[in-house]
Amino acid sequence: MKKLFAIMLAVLSLAVATGCGTSKDAASGKKDLQPITIGLMPDTDSVPFIIAQEKGYFKEEGLEVNLQQYKSAMDRDSALQSGNLDGAVSDMLAVAFAKSGGFDVKVTSFTDGSYKLIASKESGIKDVKSLAGKDVSVSRNTIIEYVTDQILAKENMTEDSINKVIIPQIPTRLEMLQNGKLAAATLPEPMASIAVHNGCQFVTGSDELGINPGVIMFTAKAADSKKAEIQAMYRAYNKAVAYLNQADRSEYIDLIIEKGGFPPAAKDALKLPKYHEAALPKESDVVDCITWLNSKNLIRETYSYKDIVLDLFGK
Repeated sequence: MKKLFAIMLAVLSLAVATGCGTSKDAASGKKDLQPITIGLMPDTDSVPFIIAQEKGYFKEEGLEVNLQQYKSAMDRDSALQSGNLDGAVSDMLAVAFAKSGGFDVKVTSFTDGSYKLIASKESGIKDVKSLAGKDVSVSRNTIIEYVTDQILAKENMTEDSINKVIIPQIPTRLEMLQNGKLAAATLPEPMASIAVHNGCQFVTGSDELGINPGVIMFTAKAADSKKAEIQAMYRAYNKAVAYLNQADRSEYIDLIIEKGGFPPAAKDALKLPKYHEAALPKESDVVDCITWLNSKNLIRETYSYKDIVLDLFGK
């Protein structure tokens, strides 16, 4: 009888302990999270992800994040559509092209990258008007060309005002600019900072225009099946943003040069933006990109803000 009582007491104790553990887990809001895979590009938009990984912020959220580096947007987008990525650092044009091609993706936040129009040091050009009739390098039907056209439009210039030289490879574009073979080129960071550091002239850019076409996107499948994971990712992302905005540059510069795929020259030249906590993009940034794509007959569909943007922040 005593033995039976002891067994019953042990079972009861285990049940109480298990119940307490369950309550504790429920109270903390923690549960098993699926791993997610994010595609990055060698640009400043990707830096918070690198910091979140290296500082252990993802791990603090109980999340495993696999970061995959890509040298070209084409390779990144192929990986996304083939199911090898859940999401990616991207831009509004890539999102619209994916949707137009029948692959459903969702924008979940904007990013803090920027795109700059840089003139060669030999050109003597210091303003946009002076570029009329000059060779300006872009990559065709990309965010780079979009920003360039927006810059021209602000000065009441058409895209025909300049001679667009199409150079898809960013390192080649940078090299030709620095060698004086182009009057100007539109470049992402950190290539723009490298060009200026080496004597080229900053003219203007997306920040000055108040436009921000950079985004983080996820496949519709991942946005639906991994909502908790993406929310945990953003909590870690915001921790990285706080760190980057407060820490001394010397604390992280070597790390992001190594892990971000940046050229060694970026160590001295790179100037990181002031990062913002994750938030939805402005409606105008979405609408203006779609309007530009429609005007160039690159897509036929006219997507609304709600067609593209998904609010996972619960605000």
